[in-house]
Amino acid sequence: MKRKMFCAIFVVTMLACWIVLPVADRNIVCAADKVTKWRCQVHFPTASPSYKDSLLVIIERLKKRTNGRLIIEPYAAGALVPSKEIFNAVKRGMIEIAMTSSAYPRDQVPLMNVASGLPMNFARVWEAIYFYRQLGFEEMLRDECAKHGLYYFTDKVYPTELSLKKEVLTFEDFKGLKLRSSGILQIYLTSIGAAASYIPGSEIYPALTSGVVEGAHWGAAQGSNKMGFYDISKYHLKPSLNIAGTDIWLVNKKELGKLPEDIQKTLFATLEEHFFLRTNQYIYQEAKTLRMIEKEKGVKVLTMPPKEYAKMQKAAMKIWDDVAKKGPACAKAVQMLKDFNKSLGR
Repeated sequence: MKRKMFCAIFVVTMLACWIVLPVADRNIVCAADKVTKWRCQVHFPTASPSYKDSLLVIIERLKKRTNGRLIIEPYAAGALVPSKEIFNAVKRGMIEIAMTSSAYPRDQVPLMNVASGLPMNFARVWEAIYFYRQLGFEEMLRDECAKHGLYYFTDKVYPTELSLKKEVLTFEDFKGLKLRSSGILQIYLTSIGAAASYIPGSEIYPALTSGVVEGAHWGAAQGSNKMGFYDISKYHLKPSLNIAGTDIWLVNKKELGKLPEDIQKTLFATLEEHFFLRTNQYIYQEAKTLRMIEKEKGVKVLTMPPKEYAKMQKAAMKIWDDVAKKGPACAKAVQMLKDFNKSLGR
């Protein structure tokens, strides 16, 4: 008798909850036991600061916010596919979600030539944030990636700066300088006389040690520091070569569509929030790292004189104009960037 009464009370209580609960919460109840596991490969090694501060942070937040219903397994650079093949791997559904560099899929999505950072594009990080979020550049990138069945998010915007084994203070000092670079910056540095070549992240340190290259960029100071560059390179050059959304998230839209609606919304909200949190964190960490490498590692921070930097900016305009010719989206974005800089008196 007691068991029948208990069962009756239980059923009535569950029905009452079902009536009272909002639709979204009902879906959570229904899907509570279903766990989706995705794989995520990134283009950087575990030593890179973004492995912990971007990849692992997002994985943990999504696990917590979905009550364990979305589990993402992390894979470092090269673990599943070569870094330059991440875009295609996500597009084909081999990998559900990934972080890659906007410098890599420039052939598939020409607008990535702008996203990976036109040289000398912004003077401060807030300018890049405004360009992406207020002027609509993020939506332009999202529209272009959607043509490939991909959903796009910028991880953060941050400066790219060179760590060097020798002093560079003039435009002419770049002539013959052996540098590790990638994407549009590799094209630019080559155009001003440097011997710029692409080397995978895991191979940069040995290349610096052996003298194959005399300098490299991996983000700015904190990226170079985490990668161990300042064990060898004792100079850091400012101003920035660019400020850009180099690290990007790609999600396969078909796999995304298989997720319950509430998890999709959680994924979107988490990546949107992360953009601002991670960008702000990066700026703070950059300031701390610059002071630390000067004090503890004997690194000299070089600042190129305005007259010399103006030469670099002038040389960059040819790259901008060349990129504008790659299609309507590129032409629109380059003009937006020119108009934005003009509005700031540059």
